[in-house]
Amino acid sequence: MPTGDYPLWHPFTQMARFEREPQIIVARAEGNVLLDREGRRYIDGVASLWANVHGHSHPRIVGAIQEQAALLQHSTLLGITHEPAIELGQRLLPHLPGRSRVFFSENGASAVEVALKMAVQYWANHGHPERNRIAALEMAYHGDTLGAVSAGGAGPFRDVYEPLLFEPLRFANAYRYRCGSCAAEPACTDVCVGSLRDLLEARGAEIAAVIIEPRVQGAGGMIVAPEGHIAAVRALCDEFDTLLIADEVATGFGKTGAMFACDLEGVVPDITVLGKGITGGYLPLSATITTGDVYQAFHGEEGRKLFHGHTYAGNPICCAAALASLDLFESGDVLERARERADLLATILDERIADHPLVGEVRQQGLMVGIELVADRDTREPLPPEREGGWRVCLEARERGVFIRPLGDVIVLMPPLSIEEDELAQICEAVAYGLDRVSRG
Repeated sequence: MPTGDYPLWHPFTQMARFEREPQIIVARAEGNVLLDREGRRYIDGVASLWANVHGHSHPRIVGAIQEQAALLQHSTLLGITHEPAIELGQRLLPHLPGRSRVFFSENGASAVEVALKMAVQYWANHGHPERNRIAALEMAYHGDTLGAVSAGGAGPFRDVYEPLLFEPLRFANAYRYRCGSCAAEPACTDVCVGSLRDLLEARGAEIAAVIIEPRVQGAGGMIVAPEGHIAAVRALCDEFDTLLIADEVATGFGKTGAMFACDLEGVVPDITVLGKGITGGYLPLSATITTGDVYQAFHGEEGRKLFHGHTYAGNPICCAAALASLDLFESGDVLERARERADLLATILDERIADHPLVGEVRQQGLMVGIELVADRDTREPLPPEREGGWRVCLEARERGVFIRPLGDVIVLMPPLSIEEDELAQICEAVAYGLDRVSRG
């Protein structure tokens, strides 16, 4: 069906290219597979934008949605509450030790906005309005609303909107493959952590919070930080009395091999941001979760309250889906199985992908994978942009029954935690096929 037959403007999509290339119109989904209107099957290799956890059409989650829809469809959380939101808050906190309050929103970017506003108002409520700057990683991505874009890194996600944005204070990220300090060294030199220390020493008195994507920077290109990076950032925030915001929208709910990426290093952020997988990837919901200390800063006089809230925040049907997803985590071996699948995926990637002439580096943490394409493996020269190598590989992969999307010339693999062994093999075979096709021009 040509796009002229329907009026959609697709997000993060160049519509001129979309209109001239084959399109997938999804009719239904089951397990880890999307089916189009003609019945063609595509493995959902990016978990429907990094969100799906337990596979599509899981009867427990679908049943919970249907049951709640018959009881209460929506009721605001502004000055009133409902049981699904209360229960979800109670059920989330045991998975997030050291945190005590849950603020619901509708999507990850909105939850980041809440975190940024909480951090700045926390210090204002404590009598330090001068602490109003945000420190953020280079190449960060925190969503596409204006505050979230402000905290994001330079590039096409941000540059054109510069007049509308605030400017954060930047510190180096752990992109070792292209690091000027340690790319050629036998081990990471921690120059990225050192840059945060330098920043806090120079500007700490004006910084409200440091925001990071723990362990994996998703939209930056699946950049995997070394073991100890999260703990080192936490230690610096403690030393300089600065709040730490962990944006776990992409990394949360098992994708890294732990329930949350911060769990990999036993770190408790002051503010944790969740989204995407919170409902199992079925309905829009997000949460900004804080320690008691942050919450108490807003207690008391009317003017100290958090001036933020969305109409559908904590929608009861969404909360019901999230509760059903937590049931699956708590009653099964979801995380153990995901770790086993991640080990298998690492083996297949090493055997089939890592040595391809177009592949510069394969980065993996759990079931989060980035395959960076290059023109020359020795010099690490990037592919010419006009070649659209990443996009072409993903387009070719569809011919092998796999749907994936790139980040520029980084091929992203992030399947649901429920992915089967044969489906992982099919995903990697499809990528290898696409690489061969693009390599031959």
